[in-house]
Amino acid sequence: MKQDSKDKLKIALIQQKFHGSKKASVEKTCELIQKAAKQGANLVCLGELHQSMYFCQSENVDLFDLANDFEEDVKFWASIAKKNEVVLIASLFEKRASGLYHNTAFVFEKDGSLAGKYRKMHIPDDPCFYEKFYFTEGDLGFEPINTSVGRLGVLICWDQWYPEAARLMALKGAQILIYPTAIGWFDKDSKEEKQRQLDAWLGVQRGHAIANGLFVVAINRVGFEKDESGVEAGIRFWGNSFIFGPQGEELFRANSTDEEAFIKELDLQRGEQVRRWWPFLRDRRIDFYSGLTKRFID
Repeated sequence: MKQDSKDKLKIALIQQKFHGSKKASVEKTCELIQKAAKQGANLVCLGELHQSMYFCQSENVDLFDLANDFEEDVKFWASIAKKNEVVLIASLFEKRASGLYHNTAFVFEKDGSLAGKYRKMHIPDDPCFYEKFYFTEGDLGFEPINTSVGRLGVLICWDQWYPEAARLMALKGAQILIYPTAIGWFDKDSKEEKQRQLDAWLGVQRGHAIANGLFVVAINRVGFEKDESGVEAGIRFWGNSFIFGPQGEELFRANSTDEEAFIKELDLQRGEQVRRWWPFLRDRRIDFYSGLTKRFID
C-alpha cells in the first residue's frame, strides 16, 4: 500500500506525577510538552485530571472548588497548544453550572482552537475512586474528534473497561483510541493481586485494539498520592502508559515510576491493512445484537 506522509503520526504520551500544587504540576507539564514538540511530536496526550492531585479518593464538597478556574484553564491549555504548535489533549474538571460538573477531555488544534471535547461517560464509585460524587455522566456520546492529525476517539479511564465504547468510536471512524487515565495500586494488596490488576487493565485494552483494528493509547500518572481526608491510605499510580497496534502488538510501554514525555511514530494506514486481513467489522451479525442495549438478559 502506498504510504502518505499525512498517515504518519508522531504522538507524545506525557506520563507524570502530581507535584504538590497545581502551579508546580502545570509547570512540569508544560516543560514536557515543550520537550515533546521540540522532538517533532504533533499530537501530545496528557493524563486524566493532570492539573491536580487525584481528588476523588474521598468525598469532600470543598474539592469542587478545584473547578472554579475551569474557563481560564481551557484558555491556558489552548494557548499551550498554539505556542507549541501541537494538537493537545487536556483532561479538565469541568464546571458546567452550579452543582453540575464533568470529567472532560478537551482537544485543542495546533492554532489553539477547540477541535472538540469528550465528557467521561462511565463514572466509577469504588473505594478511593468516588467519582460519582464529583462527576455527572457525560452526555456527548461517543463521537470521534476531527483534527489535523487524524480522527481521534478520545475516551477517559473507566471507559477503558467497556468494549461498547471502543466499538462505537471505531464504527464512527476513529483512527486511534486515546484514554487519559488515573489508575493505581493500593499498597496493602499483595504483589500477585497487583500484577493481576495491571494485567487485566492491559489485556482489556489490547483486546480493543485487536477487535477494532485500531491503535489504542493510554496515558497514566505515576507517584503515590495519599488521601487528604485520612480515611484511605492512598493510591500508588502504576504508570505503564502504552501504545498497542491494530493487531494488539505492544509498540510502547512505560514503567511504573518514570515521569517523561514518551514519543512514538505511528503509521495510521496500519489499521487499514489489518482490517483487510481481519475484516471483523464486515462479519458482524448486527441483526442479532439488539440484546446489547439491555442491562441484563434474564
